[in-house]
Amino acid sequence: MKPIIRTLSLGQLVNLVDWAAAEGWNPGLDDAAMLQAADPEGFIGAFAGNEMVAGISAVAYGSDFGFVGLYICRPDMRGKGYGKAVWTAGIERLAGRTIGLDGVEAQRANYESKGFRPVYETIRYSGRPTALPSGIRRPRMVTARMVPDIIAYDALCFPAPRDSFLRRWLQPPHHAVAMIASQATAGYAVARACRSGFKVGPLFADDMRTALELLEDLAATCKGGDLNIDVPATQSDFIAALEAAGFSATFSTTRMYKGPPPRLDTNRMFGVTTLELG
Repeated sequence: MKPIIRTLSLGQLVNLVDWAAAEGWNPGLDDAAMLQAADPEGFIGAFAGNEMVAGISAVAYGSDFGFVGLYICRPDMRGKGYGKAVWTAGIERLAGRTIGLDGVEAQRANYESKGFRPVYETIRYSGRPTALPSGIRRPRMVTARMVPDIIAYDALCFPAPRDSFLRRWLQPPHHAVAMIASQATAGYAVARACRSGFKVGPLFADDMRTALELLEDLAATCKGGDLNIDVPATQSDFIAALEAAGFSATFSTTRMYKGPPPRLDTNRMFGVTTLELG
């Protein structure tokens, strides 16, 4: 049966996130509504009749950058072309942009054959920290007045403006904290409750000390389960600090781009936002 391709409703996106949970991806408890805020038209499904059989996120951040993720075909419908159909629809939606994704090692060659090129490895570190360095400075809980400055800071570390996404991502039930130094934002971090434990992302900061202070504050706030953070492998000193604090590497992906890789302040990137949206 030839699939019908259409934009997902919020309820259908909830189903796609549930599929991600079944795949062991441990999504956030409130991910569907939070992710949809990035681009309401950016979540696409393939349908056989009235049944969703495959899905993908193909989120456009303006006219120059997009990101694909949440690429799943229902297990009982694999091998029938539905996954390929929804992939094609997602890539076509982002045509003309640099497109990013986070690919697992098993799929890296497949993505390279589609024109994606690896840029850096991301390693997931998980644990309940026991010995994070204690900081003198205390992060502040993000308030509405702080959001414009955080959006400006985020632009240093993310390839394109994402105001609507951040205005939702920084709200409860997420835990969002920022470090303010000399009346300016020196970093910020967000943690969200997941099916198991919490994920931290993004974690952007001026330096490692600030990143660790932000992480320490989130660890004190987020009780009941491990913290999980996807760290660029280039942050070797930060990784050493995480390992000393009791975190362990549990998973890795490769950030890949089709088109010119964006220019970012990678020194400030200690944890990516989410593997689904970049």
